[in-house]
Formats: sequence, C-alpha cells, structure tokens
Amino acid sequence: MKILHTSDWHLGQYFMMKTRESEHLQFLNWLIEEVNRQKIDLLIVAGDIFDSASPPSYARKLYSDFIVRLQQSVCQQLIIVSGNHDSVAVLNENKDLLKALNVSLLAGLSDDLSDHLITIKDDQKNVQGIVCALPFLRVADVLKSDQGSSAADKQMNLQQGIAATYQSIFELAEAQRNGQSIPVIATGHLTAVGCSVSDSVREIYIGSLTAFPASLFPAFNYIALGHLHRPQKVQKSDHIRYSGSPIALSFDETAQQKKVNVIEFNPSLAATVSEINIPEFQKMRIIHGDLTSISTQIETLLSEFKGQSIWLEIKLKQNFYLSDVQTELNALVAGSNIEILKISSPKIDENNQWQADQKSTLDNLTPTDLFQHRLEIEDSISELQKTQLSELFAQVCAEVEDKL
Repeated sequence: MKILHTSDWHLGQYFMMKTRESEHLQFLNWLIEEVNRQKIDLLIVAGDIFDSASPPSYARKLYSDFIVRLQQSVCQQLIIVSGNHDSVAVLNENKDLLKALNVSLLAGLSDDLSDHLITIKDDQKNVQGIVCALPFLRVADVLKSDQGSSAADKQMNLQQGIAATYQSIFELAEAQRNGQSIPVIATGHLTAVGCSVSDSVREIYIGSLTAFPASLFPAFNYIALGHLHRPQKVQKSDHIRYSGSPIALSFDETAQQKKVNVIEFNPSLAATVSEINIPEFQKMRIIHGDLTSISTQIETLLSEFKGQSIWLEIKLKQNFYLSDVQTELNALVAGSNIEILKISSPKIDENNQWQADQKSTLDNLTPTDLFQHRLEIEDSISELQKTQLSELFAQVCAEVEDKL
C-alpha cells in the first residue's frame, strides 16, 4: 500500500491582492500526475482545503474538479479532514455524494469516534490498513465548559482532551485490527511542540494551547499532520510529519522546498517516507541590501528568469520612507514581469503598505486586521484597554470559528 500525504492547500487564497488560482490549478494537475506515477493507493489531505470559511466559487470548482479527475486515476481512496480554516458546513455540503465516489470526508468530530475509522482495502477487498481520520479538534469537541479556570488550567485541560481523543480512537483501531499485521494511520490538524511556524500560519487556540506534545500521541504507525506550512518531522520522528503547503503562502516560505510525502510500510509496519518535491508554479523572492545592491539583484533576476513572473519583497538596509523609494524601485522593474509586492526598511512599516486602490477592498484584510485598525485610530482609550479589547476580540473570533 502506498499513501500520499498532503495538506494546507488553502484554495481561494489572495496574497497581497494576487489570486493563487493558476498556481493551485497547476499544483492539482501535477498531483494527479504524481498519483499515477507513484501508483498511489490512498490520498490523505490533512486539512485546510480552503483558505476561508466562505471560499470563492472558483476555489470550490478546483476542489470538485480534482475529486472527479482523481476517480480516473490509479488511486483507490481519498480521505479529507477539515482544518481550522475550513467551514464544516461548506465541506459537508456534498458529503453523501463524495461517499459514493469512495471519498471519506471528516469535516467535524462525530459523537461516535468509530465514524472516524476508515478501512483501506485493495482491489481484492483485502484490508490493507486502518486510518483514524481526525479533523481539526475544536475546543468544544474536547472540552466541557470550564468557566473560572485559570489560563494554565485551560491549556492543560485542552491538551489532555486532545490526547484522550487520540488515545480513544487508537484503542478502537487496535480492537478492529485484532492482531492483523496492518498499519494504523492517524491524521491531525494542529501545532506540535518544537515545529517551525511561518508568517501565514494562523494561531489555532487563541490564548490557550500553543502546541501539542508529540509524546502524547499513541503508537500509530504514521501520523499525517496539517496546519504548519513547512514540510518537517515532529521531534525528529520519521513517522510523525507535516507535509506542508503546496505553494508558498507568505514571503517567508519562499526559501522552503514544498513537498508531498509518500508512505510505505515494511513487514514490521515501520513507515518509509519519500519526500516528493513540488515544482514552483509562481516565483517569489526576497532580496536584501542597499539601493545599489537591490538594483544589481533585480538585474540578475531579469536575466535569470527572462519573461517569467516574479513576485518580490525588498528589504532595504537604508532608511527610506515608502513614498521616497517606491517610485525609484518600480522604475527598476518597469516593462518586466517582476512585481514588487512589499518593501521594508527601518523607516517603513511592513504591515501598512496597502496602496490607495487596495484600501477599497477587504479581500486582503482579516477581521483582526480591521479591528486593530479601528483601535489604532481610537484615542479615547488607554493602551491597556486596547490590549484587553484585542484579547476579547480574539476570543470571540475563536468562538465564531468553532461554530462554522
């Protein structure tokens, strides 16, 4: 049995007013080809299919078209679990139809954990493995009301609740395995202790659990994780891994080689993982230096990637105001396919670079961005009150997302 593990597609993302539709289409086309090339039996998508709870129509079409095309591939089964960006209601819209296509969709935690046990079979209906398909576990899934508890108590209770959920489903899988020499695989969408987080990763449990200790996972043969965008092992464990996002979702991810994981099991059920590099479908670069060095680096990019589209972040070491340097930098790339999306220097606020035409749209702003902007222009409240209001707003956002 060969399994392909991917996650964090974030279909529908807009990056600094730029659509990612073409990149995502190219990735999904590549993924179908790789499934056939690698002769994949099971495809696991470990959450964050969409970038928002209300994905645009083109993102939904990319998703549904991919599932239809996968039916014509060598892949026998598809398992999809939801992430913190996904809406349970949106994903569940076509759940019954997907089931008829041998697609197992777990968008929210069921009251009966056995609903999350997926048996993997070959063409002869022989059982090849069991998947404990757990989605993003929301606070309400694993915790009862804990009013009056301290922050430390809430964090410990949430951690214990997640651990207990994994232990319970592992025990159900062990009972179903009943001594057979078949692997038990788990999915998850969370932040594990000791892992690298990028700028585009949203904190899951605001004001509470920041990371889950890998030592609390039961003895699964492989754990397919989503949420973090950098492909990585967890605590140097070969069998606990993030596949990462298929495209760079922020400039700080541009240095990462994006990957998918292909997993096989030896007779002793130890996992062997092959990392398959994903092509770069949209070039994104960060360049550093003074204005002279930046000019030279741009000339090098123009020569190296003739005619190719490049999105650029420029980090100037000199002191400039944005209005002083922007015209000069744009002149360096005039007539080319290089677009400067972000400029920073010691005097430039990196988080306040929206152009006049960008300020007329909310596509690139989150509710938290808007709330912080409102606080910044309010001079009738103290800094302490602003901090308290920010914390309360974060809690409200988390509660709303839990109900989506």
